[in-house]
Amino acid sequence: MGHNVLVALDESENALRAADFVCRHFTPDHRVTLMSVIPDTAALCAMNNPGLTPYFMSQKQAFCQLEDKKKEIVTSAMKQAKARFLSAGFPEGGLTIKVENLKEGVARDILSEAAKGYDAVVLGRRGGSGMKKFFMGSISQKVVHGLTEIPVILVS
Repeated sequence: MGHNVLVALDESENALRAADFVCRHFTPDHRVTLMSVIPDTAALCAMNNPGLTPYFMSQKQAFCQLEDKKKEIVTSAMKQAKARFLSAGFPEGGLTIKVENLKEGVARDILSEAAKGYDAVVLGRRGGSGMKKFFMGSISQKVVHGLTEIPVILVS
């Protein structure tokens, strides 16, 4: 059996290109985990705390609907990626899908998963919005700098 490969995905085209890269350059005997980290806003959406700002409370329903839509989009992207692996001959038993709620940060959560015995991590070079990257740095950059013992493949 091949090695364990972690493919970090979001809903971006670059993420799907990363999945395509693995389909083309890795053999179907590799075990592949498709992972996506999404913000856990369910707790925030369930809150009815007077400490929340009046503006947030007035916009809460719209915010929570957007977050639900984001989860749907990510889930759809994961299904697309899985279909691409199956079409490339990867056995369903060798594919794992993980849609994780944000715990420490997207990059840190990917790093934590990578430390669980993966032989390589593959991700798109860019995914998040430009404004988000400006303030937080790119996820791929943080993953590259955070992994010193595991090869990282960035696909653009």
